Amino acid sequence: MLHNGIPVSLSLSTTLQQENVHFKKKYHKQRTLRLSLIAVLIAICISFIAKLLVYLIDLITNIAFYGNFSIAHASPMHNAYGIFVVIVPIAGGLIVGLMALYGSKAIRGHGIPEAMEQILTNESKIKPSITYLKPLSAAISIGTGGPFGAEGPIIATGGALGSTLGQIIKITPNERKILLAAGATAGMSAIFGSPLAAILLAIELLLFEFSARSFIPVALACITGAAGHHLLFEEGVVFPLASMLSAPSNYALLFYSVCGIVIGLISVFVTRIVYWIEDAFEKLPIHWAWWPAIGGIAVGIVGFFAPRTLGVGYSNITDLLSGTLPMQVVVSLCILKFVSWAVSLGSGTSGGTLAPLLTIGGATGALLGSIGMAWFPDAGINIPLSVLVGMSALFAGASRAFLTSIVFALETTGQSNALLPLLGTCTASYFTSFFLMENTIMTEKIARRGVITPHSYEPDILEKTTVEQIATDQGIVLTDTMEIGEVRSWLATETELHSNYFIISDKEREYKGLLSSSNLFNSHHDIHKTIGSIVKRNNISVEPTQTLRKVVEIMAQDNVDILPVVKDKKIIGILTYQHILSIYKNGIDEQEKKQAHISLSRQRLKILVHGQKLVSAIKRKK
Repeated sequence: MLHNGIPVSLSLSTTLQQENVHFKKKYHKQRTLRLSLIAVLIAICISFIAKLLVYLIDLITNIAFYGNFSIAHASPMHNAYGIFVVIVPIAGGLIVGLMALYGSKAIRGHGIPEAMEQILTNESKIKPSITYLKPLSAAISIGTGGPFGAEGPIIATGGALGSTLGQIIKITPNERKILLAAGATAGMSAIFGSPLAAILLAIELLLFEFSARSFIPVALACITGAAGHHLLFEEGVVFPLASMLSAPSNYALLFYSVCGIVIGLISVFVTRIVYWIEDAFEKLPIHWAWWPAIGGIAVGIVGFFAPRTLGVGYSNITDLLSGTLPMQVVVSLCILKFVSWAVSLGSGTSGGTLAPLLTIGGATGALLGSIGMAWFPDAGINIPLSVLVGMSALFAGASRAFLTSIVFALETTGQSNALLPLLGTCTASYFTSFFLMENTIMTEKIARRGVITPHSYEPDILEKTTVEQIATDQGIVLTDTMEIGEVRSWLATETELHSNYFIISDKEREYKGLLSSSNLFNSHHDIHKTIGSIVKRNNISVEPTQTLRKVVEIMAQDNVDILPVVKDKKIIGILTYQHILSIYKNGIDEQEKKQAHISLSRQRLKILVHGQKLVSAIKRKK
């Protein structure tokens, strides 16, 4: 039957496909809008939680070290306990261990690896109790001298809040992942006022994808978190410098790049030592709930000799950037801060990694900068820039969050002239870490549990491959005038057919529909009827310009394993699930094989007409 010169079945097929595509696009936009609104709401909540966390850390610090019930900012370094200061972090570790034992073991660690694990293995489902247990345990750990930053706990808390809300409302696991990432990075943005770095952190460590559906909600959440930072904390950058840094000379850039190699080696050493210490704790013949208290002994002893290693220590970063700290203090921050942090983190207490890595990296950069100034006095090397690139390079090497490290340094200091040395140093550090260390400080823990973390962001091979690139014109097409009994008899002699469906056309190759083998061999059919009379699925086909992503969606939705390729109402090719699998194999070959393979052979589409195999003149477009 024709309508305006077009077969009704084909016209209906095209219309339904167009309407389906339009509906899906509209649906995805509506879902993205909904996720964005929820992400903004989460970011508003987490901004206030971040402020409460800082207040709670200050309250516990005042109580633990000064006996004052106050939320005024306080640093443990000015305490007057003397050697008895060791008791404070031990007590904090004991409380955290008991909270982990009777509350949730998930509060242990620094947050990001735990969030990554839930995303990769548990459909982004985090226990709701983490929303309050993590910040409380972290506040106790940091407030009693733990050498951590507030950013790790607030990232974990934000992720838990996003995940919890995603478990309450009806959304997909992927959408829940987006809310988890939005909450986590909004927390980072709220603490540091660095929205762009937070977005990049989500892309590099949490989302494992880059699409409008994921990017827009996360970006809005991070912007909201940054607004919360400026509203609830302070205006301006977190780590201000007294003046703008001057653009470095080429000799200075070379020096900073070499420093990146050194810091890359240090990042590998730092990561391995942290997990070596963690392994050592695993071998202790006592319950893990007591380990944070044991780690507290190291924190207290180091804190007695180097009080600056106690607590959050964001002021240490600012002091390092000023370039005015005595070299003895810089060395203590470089070595003793690392010892305190590594032992405490390895013991399984609750805390973060970013602030300690920034402090250790900054101190290392200051030491290297001092050496460079002594050896190359005319190269234009200076301590503040050396500290800045050291901070960023150690984080880049340890976490391999390359873009996050660079942008974070720029956003938190406002030093645009540092871009080139940051690129050189972080690239060198990343390069060194990549070749010397299989996993990172973020992924080593979950890798040991058998969790594989995506390590590359490549275009979806199904999205970048079109039907005409892989469709074949070799195959069998049955004409609609054949009798059921005739087709059954012919199929009984064929051994190479593996599909559960058959493509039906008329003698002019005009597509009529798909016929399932179960329908064909249904005992209720009259064997003298034509197969065209029992074809029902006449709206399933693909066009040459469609992507394989669309093909997979159609195959999955309609549960078919073969599809005709239709152009101008004519069948011009066949596409099977084996073709799609071959694309993945070819993708692997592209990574491993050096030679090119170009096939110049042209196959023919076989059309079966009343038991005769006719060869059409169809040629596949190359």
